[in-house]
Amino acid sequence: MARKRSSSPEDIASRNFTEAVERLKAHPIFAPLIKRATIVRELNNGCPADGWVAVTSTGQLHVHPTRRAEVVEWVYVLSHSLLHLGLGHFSRGRRELEWNTACDLFVARFLNDLKFGRAPEEFSDLELPGGTEHRLYEQFCAHGVPKHLHNPGTAGPRHLDMIDMGWRERDVADWQAAFAYGLTQAVNSAINVAAGRETHLGSGSQVLTRAQEARGWFINNYPLLGALVAAFELIEDPEICRREGISVAAVNAVTKELFINPGMAMSEPECRFVIAHEILHVALTHDQRCEGRDPQLWNIACDYVVNGWLVEMQVGAMPKFGLLHDPKLKGLAAESIYDRIVTDIRRFRKLATLRGVGLGEMLGPHDWRESHEAQDLDEFYRRSLAQGLEYHQSEGRGYLPAGLIEEIRALSQPPIPWDVQLAQWFDDYFQPLEKYRSYARPSRRQAATPDIPRPRSVSKEGAEDDRTFGVILDTSGSMDRQLLAKALGAIASYSLARDVAAVRVIFCDAVAYDQGYMPPEAIADRVKVRGRGGTVLQPAVDMLQETPDFPKDGPVLIITDGFCDRLQVRRTHAFLVPRGRQLPFAPVGPVFRIS
Repeated sequence: MARKRSSSPEDIASRNFTEAVERLKAHPIFAPLIKRATIVRELNNGCPADGWVAVTSTGQLHVHPTRRAEVVEWVYVLSHSLLHLGLGHFSRGRRELEWNTACDLFVARFLNDLKFGRAPEEFSDLELPGGTEHRLYEQFCAHGVPKHLHNPGTAGPRHLDMIDMGWRERDVADWQAAFAYGLTQAVNSAINVAAGRETHLGSGSQVLTRAQEARGWFINNYPLLGALVAAFELIEDPEICRREGISVAAVNAVTKELFINPGMAMSEPECRFVIAHEILHVALTHDQRCEGRDPQLWNIACDYVVNGWLVEMQVGAMPKFGLLHDPKLKGLAAESIYDRIVTDIRRFRKLATLRGVGLGEMLGPHDWRESHEAQDLDEFYRRSLAQGLEYHQSEGRGYLPAGLIEEIRALSQPPIPWDVQLAQWFDDYFQPLEKYRSYARPSRRQAATPDIPRPRSVSKEGAEDDRTFGVILDTSGSMDRQLLAKALGAIASYSLARDVAAVRVIFCDAVAYDQGYMPPEAIADRVKVRGRGGTVLQPAVDMLQETPDFPKDGPVLIITDGFCDRLQVRRTHAFLVPRGRQLPFAPVGPVFRIS
């Protein structure tokens, strides 16, 4: 059996050089330059024996005929020479060494930033100072070229890589025009890659799916969502959709993936509607705002809001198979719609999201935002949406619902911490007492003037008698001890700061335990929690409402983990619950979430 001959070193060297030339012809920046240039790769050409490439003012690339190198190294040295032509570096009346060195350093920095090709070993450790070639030239003329920067070009350490063979200004302008055209093509190609019209830079156009056309429409024509849509990878794989149970569409905010089921055969306007629907779920942090609610019902509530906005904005067309949309819910927030939905759970659980019946569209873990990387991702979504709103309004790109604008602006503001919200709630019910100075109860006398009495700062007599509120504390076994300590500490500190003399405290699990009135400092210091059984809070509420010595207008603060029955509270009240938990009913009073 005849043995197959291996390729000779000369064949490998030629093949690597030829492949490097083809890569340059496929790159949008260098293709107009390499197609105009003439490659001279033969013995006794203008390239020095220890060089790589020398470029002439007439557009000839004199390449070393026998040098062996990798493809990426040939790409680097050839593009280096082409940039001398494209940037108009052939210029009369300049000192050759200083000008050639300045141009070589500028081109090397350009290629380093472009990340195209790989510099050969002798150029890899080259120091690349900042500034244009003209500024570097002036510095070298004034102070000389540093020894470590001498001849950093591709013609070798003792030769200049730009050879002046006579040229006309028009020829230089033609090369610069070709380079400008290449830059324009590169920008267009980058936009096409982002829009999905090309697979990679310079790959050329391809037949687009309707979802890819819709994605490109957002990037080119809809600044409100264009940046966000461009950041997501569009996946139209029927096998992946079948595995994930995606009937129409879904989105993953962590991996930045947007899934569209190609089997639905939607039109391009319908794809616009679906893509905008999924991106708004992510941008408005609907997964984070679930806060312990039923994920499926919360997704349905958000769908009603988002679909209503998209119909108002006339973004694409609602798919013919129908989505969740009710004009009666216009103007309501997702939280308000959810409170309506939970009153008829059986009916609303039969409704389908874009992923399917009983499935949420927002894929990925619900606790992913705890990491630092995820917080940076949150910041990216907020910033992109805020900037998109600014561009959309400044360019007059169309109508936006007031509710959507409010939510976008609200996301731009950092959320108020729970303890600050609780402090504001205390301020609403306990205004600062008016103080005055009185000699009826003199204060301590000064040591320097013991015979002179000093007035004391006091409040109006009886003003502190009705400054109290009630605390119903869920002490069931499901309550976290750290939660109890944090909540009681906040209540004690705010009560002391607002001159609350005593707080009516009732512990409750399966039975209510009335602790009576307690001074605020005792709540956080030596309170003994009783109970730790089941959870039935209504007896504690009834006990506090029927207590004759509790003020009729005294507010009530209920601390619970949410695992309780529906409550009937006739007095002014608020709830303090852990973040991520949800009450099993629509609360009337405010809800503060401990984090």
